[in-house]
Amino acid sequence: MGMHSLVSKRTALIARLLAAGASVAALAACATSTAPQPAAALRAPDASVLDEPHDTASVYGLYLAGEAALDDGESHDAAFYLSRASAKSPDADFIKERAFAAALVAGEVDRAANLAGSLRPPQPKEEDSIYTLGVLTRATVDLAQAHAKEGYALLLAAPKGGHSDAILLLKPWAAAMAGDLKAAIAPLPETRDRGVRAFGALGQAILLEHAGREAQAETAYKDQAGKGVLFALAYGGFLERRGRQVEAVALYDKTLAKDPGDPILVAAKSRAAANRPAPPQPSFRTGAAQALVGPAALLIEAKQGDAGLAYLRLALRLDPHMDEAWVLVGETMDGAGDPAAARDAYAQVQPSSPEYATAQDRLAVNLQNSGDKVRALDVARAAAAKAPDDPQTLVVLADLLRDDDRYAEAVDVLDKLIAKTGGDAATSWRLYYLRGAALEQSGKWPQAQGDLQQALKLKPDDPEILNYLGFAWADRGENLNQALTLLQKATLLDPQNGAVIDSLGWVHYRLGDYRQAVHELELAAALDAADPEVNDHLGDAYWRVGRRLEAKYQWRRVLSLSPNPAQRTSVEAKLVDGLQAAPAPVANTPAPGGPAARTSQP
Repeated sequence: MGMHSLVSKRTALIARLLAAGASVAALAACATSTAPQPAAALRAPDASVLDEPHDTASVYGLYLAGEAALDDGESHDAAFYLSRASAKSPDADFIKERAFAAALVAGEVDRAANLAGSLRPPQPKEEDSIYTLGVLTRATVDLAQAHAKEGYALLLAAPKGGHSDAILLLKPWAAAMAGDLKAAIAPLPETRDRGVRAFGALGQAILLEHAGREAQAETAYKDQAGKGVLFALAYGGFLERRGRQVEAVALYDKTLAKDPGDPILVAAKSRAAANRPAPPQPSFRTGAAQALVGPAALLIEAKQGDAGLAYLRLALRLDPHMDEAWVLVGETMDGAGDPAAARDAYAQVQPSSPEYATAQDRLAVNLQNSGDKVRALDVARAAAAKAPDDPQTLVVLADLLRDDDRYAEAVDVLDKLIAKTGGDAATSWRLYYLRGAALEQSGKWPQAQGDLQQALKLKPDDPEILNYLGFAWADRGENLNQALTLLQKATLLDPQNGAVIDSLGWVHYRLGDYRQAVHELELAAALDAADPEVNDHLGDAYWRVGRRLEAKYQWRRVLSLSPNPAQRTSVEAKLVDGLQAAPAPVANTPAPGGPAARTSQP
C-alpha cells in the first residue's frame, strides 16, 4: 500500500509550523445525521502514561514527554505534556510556542487559543508568523463562541507577516458575524496571489447573496465557477436555490467532465436532476470555515501540510460538520505518521455524507498500513457494499484483497470495474495494472503480461508500470533488452526509488553484466536498506564478482529482515552451498504487443 509512517515526521511538522508561517501567496501557481464530535475536546493521557504525578513532574520531564509523544505520533498526549510544561515555565517562550503549535495540530483549538494569548508579540518591523497564527487562532475561537466583535477586532489589529492571507480571507466573514455587512461585502485589497483572489471572490459572492444583491452575487459566482469543484458547487447551489435546476445540472456536467467521479459533484447533480431541495445558503460560520479550507487544501497539495493542517483545525472549530476538511485532516495526519489521529478524523464523516465513501477508503488503507488487515478488509467490504458503483472504493477493496494474497477475489473485482469503464484511457490504466499484478502474483503470467502491457500503452511514462513489467521480464529471463530499456526509463522518472534501482540492477544481473549489477544494487540497498529482496539480490551479485564474504554478509542480513518463507529457504541454502555456476542469459524472445513494465508494491 506504500504509506510508511516515520516517527520523525510528526516532530518535523511541528518544527516547520514554528519555523515559518506559510502564506497562501506561496501557492500562486497552484491554483444530516448524528453530529460529529469536535476535535477540540481537551483530554489528558491515561494516568499510567505519566512516570510521576502531574503536580511534581519537572518542566524538563514534561517537555521530554511531549517530544517523545510527538515522535510516537501521539498528538493529544504531546499537546497535554507540552501545555503542562508551559504552565510550569511561563517565561520560556520556546516551550510556549511548542505547546501552542502541538495543541493546534492535535485539534485542541481552545487550548491552543489559551496558549496563544501569552505568546510574545513581535517587535516593531519584526515579522513573527507564530504570533500571527496565534492571533488567527484566538479570533477563530471568538467567532466560534459568538464573540464576533472581539474576533473581528483581533483580525483588524493583526500584524502583517506569515498567515496574513488567511486573515485577509477570514476578515469579511468576521465583519458579517459582527454585524458590519457593508465591510463584509467590500472588495478585498489587491493581491497578486491568484488563490487569495479566487477564494476571496467566492466569499464575496456568498456574502453578496446574503445581502440580497442577487445580480452582483451571480456575476461573482459565475466568474469563479470554472476554477474547480468547490467554485462550481457554490454557483450550482445558488442556481438551485433559485429554481434553475437545469442550468445547475449543465454546470455540474461540465465540471464532471474535468473531475469525473467526484462524489460531491455526482451527489449535487443527482439532487438537482431529481429536483430535490436545494442546498441551504451557507451560514456565516460555514462560510468562514470554507474561507480557511480552500487555502488549506492548496497548502497541503504544495507539501506545506503543517500550515494546511492548522487551517483545517481552525475551520473545523468553526464548523465541525465540514466533512471534506475531516478527510483532509485524516490524510495529513496519516502522512505525518499519526495513524490514530487520522482514524479519529475519518470517523467524524457520517454515512449520509457524500464524503463517506472516501473517508472509509482512507480508513481501510490506514488500518492495513497499521497491521490490522482483518478490520481493514471488513471496512473496505462494507464501503463497497454501500457504494457498489464507486470506482475508487472498489479499487481500494481490490488492492487490499491483493495485499492479503486473495488474488482471485481481487481479479474478480477488477474484472467488473474494467468492464464498467470500457477501457477508457483516462481512468482504466491503473485497473489493468492492478489486475496484471494480481494475475502475476497468482502465477497466471500470460494474462498478467497482457494487462501490464495494456496499462503501459495507456500510460507509457508511469514508473510503476515500467518497473513492474521490466522486473517481471528480468526475473523470468525474458525480453531482457526490452526490460533494460523499460527500467532505464523508470529510473530516469523515479531516480530515488530503491525498488526501481533494484530492478535495473537485477536486469543487468540476468544479462550477465555483474559489475554493473553490483553498482546498481548497492545504490538500491542504500535507498531501501530494510528490503530483504534488495539485499538478497546484492548478495547474489557480490558472489558473481568474487566478493564472497560480502555476499554471505548480505544473505545473513536478509534473514534479519523478516523474509517470506521462500526467501528464507533460498538464502539458507545459499549460505551453505553458495551459488552454482553462472547460467547463460536466456535468449531474448519478442513479447507479444511490443515493449511495455514492477513496482514492488502496486
